[in-house]
Amino acid sequence: MAEKMFVNEKEYEIVKLLGKGKGGYSYLASDGAGQYVLKQIHHEPCDYYQFGNKIEAEINDYKRLKKIGIRIPEMLAVDRERERILKEYIEGDTIYDLVEQDKMETAYMEQIKDMCVLLYAANTNIDYFPTNFVVQNEAIYYIDYECNDYMAEWNFENWGIKYWSKTPEFMQYVREHAGT
Repeated sequence: MAEKMFVNEKEYEIVKLLGKGKGGYSYLASDGAGQYVLKQIHHEPCDYYQFGNKIEAEINDYKRLKKIGIRIPEMLAVDRERERILKEYIEGDTIYDLVEQDKMETAYMEQIKDMCVLLYAANTNIDYFPTNFVVQNEAIYYIDYECNDYMAEWNFENWGIKYWSKTPEFMQYVREHAGT
């Protein structure tokens, strides 16, 4: 029997785990009519990142990115009691997958640089790791909502770009996470 989860008393069937991040687990979920991403906040320790109230941070970061004009999935529902967020599902390959398969396009690099213009003007960084970006209909979406105040050390040019092609950093990450 498939696992079920509720968001505000509406039941969703969990199709599969999409991934685990610093703040939660993201699942592909269905209500029988459509597919969604259901994010379950977790409270597992993260030695390189400090959190406050994770659910409020998700909501605030979503609003901040929408205001800036970043292409992100719609936040459809929030269940504060269960610490769950229901998001629009953006179907497609991640930038990580495209780099790994030698299918990265120049247009995607141009789109991330266009995002950076908007982000930097708003004193904001996002998590540029390539698993956080999905390509749908040739457009890249930032599928995470995490954002922080701008710091040059963590901008795209100084950190993110190291993982958007088969750099030594990307290949080391692939080796370290093979089979996980």
